[in-house]
Amino acid sequence: MSKKVIYGLFDDEEILLKSAKDMVSKGVRIKDVFSPFPIHGIDPVIGVPRTRLAIGAFVYGATGLSLAWLMMGYMLIMDWPMDIGGKPSQFFYMNLPAFVPVSFEMTVFCAAHGMALTYLIVNRLYPGQQPHNPDNRTTDDKFMVQINTGDNKKTAEEIKSMLSSTGAIEITEKEA
Repeated sequence: MSKKVIYGLFDDEEILLKSAKDMVSKGVRIKDVFSPFPIHGIDPVIGVPRTRLAIGAFVYGATGLSLAWLMMGYMLIMDWPMDIGGKPSQFFYMNLPAFVPVSFEMTVFCAAHGMALTYLIVNRLYPGQQPHNPDNRTTDDKFMVQINTGDNKKTAEEIKSMLSSTGAIEITEKEA
């Protein structure tokens, strides 16, 4: 038995969401959804787990804050202490209000760059790698579901008839 991939094209995100709920309730596993903007509520329907990006952002931000404090503590307290405006420079905690801007900027810098790199690595968007998009219309105004027949107990014909009955405007079948 050959493995096939079925793509169902929709012109409205509400119809796609209703179709996905209907098909999942009938035992069809949806592999992926392609859309020009986020469809709220589709992730739990197709089985996408909750993201852990907030944890990553916190770790990257805490790393940036730690690096900023280490850098300022070394440069301004230990290596080259300066008396600027009569501020004491022998202890780190005495200079903490002056370190707030640099601490904030370094936290944001590391969190933003860490999240950008994490996004590229998780989505396998390495230099020269083309993103997987089966139909360029999904970057403009159409919505598409991808269903692998190997992941489902239903046949390709049953899946196609379910797609057409739930509002798909175009159904494409390709060999995996």
